[in-house]
Amino acid sequence: MGRQYACQYAEFLWSNFFLDKKTFILYSMPVLSFALNLFAKIKIYALVGASGTGKSYQAKFVAKKYKIDFLIDDGLLIRNNKIAAGCSAKEEKTFMAAVKAALFDEKIRRDEIARKLHEEKFKRLLIIGTSDKMVNKIAARLQLPPPCKIIKIEDFASQKDIENAIRMRRVEGKHIIPVPSVEIKKSYPHIFHSAVAIFKPSRTFVPIAPVPVVQEKSLVRPAYSKLEKLIISKKTLNLMVLNCINEYDSRIVLKKFVTKDCETGYKFALTLDIPFGTQLEKNILELRQYITENIEKYTGILIEEVNIIIDKIIEMA
Repeated sequence: MGRQYACQYAEFLWSNFFLDKKTFILYSMPVLSFALNLFAKIKIYALVGASGTGKSYQAKFVAKKYKIDFLIDDGLLIRNNKIAAGCSAKEEKTFMAAVKAALFDEKIRRDEIARKLHEEKFKRLLIIGTSDKMVNKIAARLQLPPPCKIIKIEDFASQKDIENAIRMRRVEGKHIIPVPSVEIKKSYPHIFHSAVAIFKPSRTFVPIAPVPVVQEKSLVRPAYSKLEKLIISKKTLNLMVLNCINEYDSRIVLKKFVTKDCETGYKFALTLDIPFGTQLEKNILELRQYITENIEKYTGILIEEVNIIIDKIIEMA
């Protein structure tokens, strides 16, 4: 396998950096000899999924399962919850600049990562990307062998996890970097939003000691993903809420609708008459979720709260 990787690397060097055979042999043979030894000892993994599907959130779980030492995510080289090298693509001001940074388009950036990897002793590395082509391109640019295993986000995360991640990205403009907040505050304070702590599940209902944090991730809001706040009239929102209620259960009557426009989203208060025999807790929770998901999906606005008040139980003819 090491020879196969070295041959692929040689082809990459020839096609990208050298014009004649003599120069290629003179300068690349020592590097290829090193690569042959290196590639025989390390394994590259890849986590692939569409943008915003929660790859960075799941990265540490994938790394733990496959005993992976290093992560490469959006321009950063990460080891032991610390940024070892690189510059985050999240600090770029435009989406295209972020894509180029994630692909290590600039030679100075990819050389920094490549040097750091050659200095370190590691056996396994995980590359995070949006496609097979992207992770293979990153591997080649960092002088690494192609991935021996490509893991799809759909094979590792539940559909609900993916949908929640997409909502957070598209509606709230938030991204995750898989390192603790202290690392991001130190290097990228201008884009830091908040910390996400993942706790170890407890076997008891009431823990007798604080539940230990398994890992921490950072929520950031890059400049290129900051969304302009959408303003929608109360009349339009009223019609949309009424339509959601009719779709959920046409027997429910909307008597009053109040909306409050907050800094980060909207808060709704609904007064309803509901039919006799309705399971209150279950149906109210489902209705709240149905309204939130549909309005956010079709408008792009953020619904912070949906408060439901039951005014009357009505007998159905």
